[in-house]
Amino acid sequence: MSAAAHGHTPAAWTGVTIAFIGFTVSGVAMIIPSPLLVVAGLLLVVVGGVVGKAMAMAGMGKQPSPHFAAAAPAAEERAVVGAG
Repeated sequence: MSAAAHGHTPAAWTGVTIAFIGFTVSGVAMIIPSPLLVVAGLLLVVVGGVVGKAMAMAGMGKQPSPHFAAAAPAAEERAVVGAG
Protein backbone atom coordinates (compact mmCIF):
# COMPACT_ATOMS: atom_id res chain seq x y z
CA MET A 1 0.00 0.00 0.00
CA SER A 2 2.72 2.49 0.77
CA ALA A 3 4.01 2.20 -2.79
CA ALA A 4 0.70 3.64 -4.00
CA ALA A 5 0.96 6.58 -1.51
CA HIS A 6 -2.23 5.41 0.17
CA GLY A 7 -3.07 8.00 2.81
CA HIS A 8 0.18 9.92 2.55
CA THR A 9 -1.46 13.27 1.84
CA PRO A 10 -2.13 16.39 3.91
CA ALA A 11 -5.87 15.76 3.58
CA ALA A 12 -5.60 12.23 4.99
CA TRP A 13 -3.28 13.21 7.83
CA THR A 14 -5.45 16.17 8.86
CA GLY A 15 -8.71 14.23 8.75
CA VAL A 16 -7.30 11.31 10.72
CA THR A 17 -5.68 13.58 13.31
CA ILE A 18 -8.94 15.44 13.95
CA ALA A 19 -10.89 12.16 14.13
CA PHE A 20 -8.30 10.68 16.52
CA ILE A 21 -8.66 13.68 18.82
CA GLY A 22 -12.44 13.21 18.70
CA PHE A 23 -12.15 9.52 19.61
CA THR A 24 -9.81 10.42 22.47
CA VAL A 25 -12.18 13.08 23.82
CA SER A 26 -15.12 10.67 23.63
CA GLY A 27 -13.15 7.89 25.31
CA VAL A 28 -12.08 10.10 28.20
CA ALA A 29 -15.61 11.48 28.50
CA MET A 30 -17.01 7.95 28.90
CA ILE A 31 -14.69 7.37 31.85
CA ILE A 32 -15.59 10.71 33.44
CA PRO A 33 -19.36 10.23 32.85
CA SER A 34 -19.94 13.35 30.73
CA PRO A 35 -22.51 12.88 27.96
CA LEU A 36 -21.87 16.38 26.64
CA LEU A 37 -18.18 15.61 26.03
CA VAL A 38 -19.04 12.25 24.43
CA VAL A 39 -21.25 14.04 21.91
CA ALA A 40 -18.61 16.75 21.37
CA GLY A 41 -15.98 14.08 20.67
CA LEU A 42 -18.23 12.26 18.23
CA LEU A 43 -18.92 15.56 16.45
CA LEU A 44 -15.15 16.03 16.16
CA VAL A 45 -14.92 12.64 14.47
CA VAL A 46 -17.49 13.74 11.90
CA VAL A 47 -15.69 17.08 11.45
CA GLY A 48 -12.46 15.17 10.77
CA GLY A 49 -14.12 13.29 7.93
CA VAL A 50 -15.62 16.45 6.47
CA VAL A 51 -12.34 18.38 6.70
CA GLY A 52 -10.39 15.51 5.13
CA LYS A 53 -12.85 15.23 2.24
CA ALA A 54 -12.94 19.00 1.73
CA MET A 55 -9.14 19.16 1.64
CA ALA A 56 -9.03 16.26 -0.84
CA MET A 57 -11.54 18.05 -3.07
CA ALA A 58 -9.42 21.20 -2.80
CA GLY A 59 -6.48 19.34 -4.31
CA MET A 60 -4.59 18.28 -1.20
CA GLY A 61 -5.51 14.61 -1.54
CA LYS A 62 -4.09 11.90 -3.77
CA GLN A 63 -4.09 12.92 -7.41
CA PRO A 64 -5.28 10.34 -9.96
CA SER A 65 -2.47 8.63 -11.82
CA PRO A 66 -2.47 9.02 -15.61
CA HIS A 67 -0.74 5.63 -15.90
CA PHE A 68 -3.62 3.45 -14.69
CA ALA A 69 -7.09 2.90 -16.11
CA ALA A 70 -10.20 2.95 -13.97
CA ALA A 71 -10.33 -0.02 -11.61
CA ALA A 72 -14.04 -0.80 -11.91
CA PRO A 73 -15.35 -2.14 -15.24
CA ALA A 74 -18.36 -0.55 -16.86
CA ALA A 75 -21.81 -1.93 -16.03
CA GLU A 76 -22.21 -3.33 -19.55
CA GLU A 77 -19.03 -5.37 -19.21
CA ARG A 78 -20.20 -6.86 -15.91
CA ALA A 79 -23.56 -7.80 -17.43
CA VAL A 80 -21.92 -9.64 -20.33
CA VAL A 81 -19.55 -11.56 -18.06
CA GLY A 82 -22.36 -12.57 -15.68
CA ALA A 83 -24.71 -13.71 -18.49
CA GLY A 84 -22.50 -16.64 -19.58
